[in-house]
Amino acid sequence: MSAAGQASNVSLGTGRRKTSVARVRVRAGSGVITINKRTLEDFFPTEKEQRDVLEPLNTTGKRETVDVTILVNGGGPAGQAGACKLGIARALMKFDTELDQTLRQSGLLTRDGRMKERKKYGLRGARRGTQFSKR
Repeated sequence: MSAAGQASNVSLGTGRRKTSVARVRVRAGSGVITINKRTLEDFFPTEKEQRDVLEPLNTTGKRETVDVTILVNGGGPAGQAGACKLGIARALMKFDTELDQTLRQSGLLTRDGRMKERKKYGLRGARRGTQFSKR
């Protein structure tokens, strides 16, 4: 299988959330979702994270018609689920351009810009100062 032949039916999308990055591949198929070579249920055991990842597919009605392969790293489970969600939405938009309006109205193409604030010098954290000692 050549790279040029494979690229024609595969759509790519990158999702980021907090410190997590997800690289998503969407291709026509039977609804198989693989995350870091594991099943969705195995990688995200909690119901909330599974719902987050599946939201773009359920909103567009593509749950049973596309196969999704995801490579995700960095951050924790919530951030990784959010990154997967954005990556799937972006890949679906490239896969079928008619889904753009549906995904945009559902707020699935919006990147959540909240990041951890950096620690400042002279402080114990981003904003917490040192403890005051009277004596």
